[in-house]
Amino acid sequence: MALRGVWQLQKLIVNYCDWGGSSRGIRAFMESHLPAFKEKNPQLELVTELIRGQHPHLKGLYGNKNQRVICVKNMDPDEIFQYATRLRNSLGRKVVKLRTRHVTKHPSVQGTWTTDVKF
Repeated sequence: MALRGVWQLQKLIVNYCDWGGSSRGIRAFMESHLPAFKEKNPQLELVTELIRGQHPHLKGLYGNKNQRVICVKNMDPDEIFQYATRLRNSLGRKVVKLRTRHVTKHPSVQGTWTTDVKF
């Protein structure tokens, strides 16, 4: 995703094994979907790395020095393409858990409203 006109995903690394059964889907992805994905995203640096004996995964390196790793073992090429697109579309920010469900700039001084209020 672009933030202020700058794509946040800088580099996508595709790690796979050339003989492992769990890498069958990513090898098919590299033959069918990867060339078109590379042409549609010229701003993105795509790197394929051969790592024998390891399960395949996608690693996204972002401009804010964060990285995301997604394991894609035993997935078909269409699912892997969806995960690569999600990595490209994300901003690379860390996931922050909210403390409450209600987020306001000006919280109420009186507290939250409940049905148990008696006058």
